[in-house]
Amino acid sequence: MPDWIIAAVLGIVEGITEFIPVSSTGHLLVAEKILHIHKTELFNVVIQCGAVIAVLPLFPQRIFKFIFEWRDPETKNYLFKVLTAFAITGVGGLAWKKLGHELPKELTPVAWALLVGGIAFLAVEWFLQGRKLNNEVTWTVVFAVGVAQLVAAIFPGTSRSGSTILACLLLGLARPAATEFSFLVGIPTMLAAGGLEIIKALHHPAVDAPHEDWGMVLLATIIAAVVSFIAVKWLLRYIQTHTFNVFGWYRIALAAAIFLLLRG
Repeated sequence: MPDWIIAAVLGIVEGITEFIPVSSTGHLLVAEKILHIHKTELFNVVIQCGAVIAVLPLFPQRIFKFIFEWRDPETKNYLFKVLTAFAITGVGGLAWKKLGHELPKELTPVAWALLVGGIAFLAVEWFLQGRKLNNEVTWTVVFAVGVAQLVAAIFPGTSRSGSTILACLLLGLARPAATEFSFLVGIPTMLAAGGLEIIKALHHPAVDAPHEDWGMVLLATIIAAVVSFIAVKWLLRYIQTHTFNVFGWYRIALAAAIFLLLRG
């Protein structure tokens, strides 16, 4: 299969799954297994950056306030909460890396994470039935989101957006507010991870990116950005009137399919 087709497929997979709570890392691993290829962590993280940057235009009012009205007390408070959650994840992630840990590339832990997350979504949505949710991002939510992102970074298949949205819902945050905060915290988190990988590759190309085809990385990144924009725009509309149950069932179905694939 030509490299450009592989790059396009992975870009589409990344774009669809980065912010939808079904695990982009897990889907990329599944795609690589099916296509019988292996992509570097650098490739995967950089194309995630494309998907992340694409969502910025979908929060125009919030981004405008962050840039031009950051002195406003309410805006300053919200921005500080976003950066705090990001800092918790960043410090924890760097410590995890320093200990020499790497993401597992096997599908079994991905399948288990998808299954557990799917059941969790169904359980949380059942728990929330009839309960009144609010739009206030409390400090408890901030710390929970920071830890949830760290858990997702350590266990592929968990889903960064999935784990953070679940944490927000459990703490009483309404679905639109939970999704917005989760996505906004994910922007600096993923850009920082991508930036570190690029810096490492530029400083030690022979070690960190010995055979990286940057043309294919760019192609996959652009495709991921376009597809991510469309996917997130749809998701933001969807959650206005729907629960996350459909994603819970999807995760369970995908986990079952992976387990069957592994048995075969």
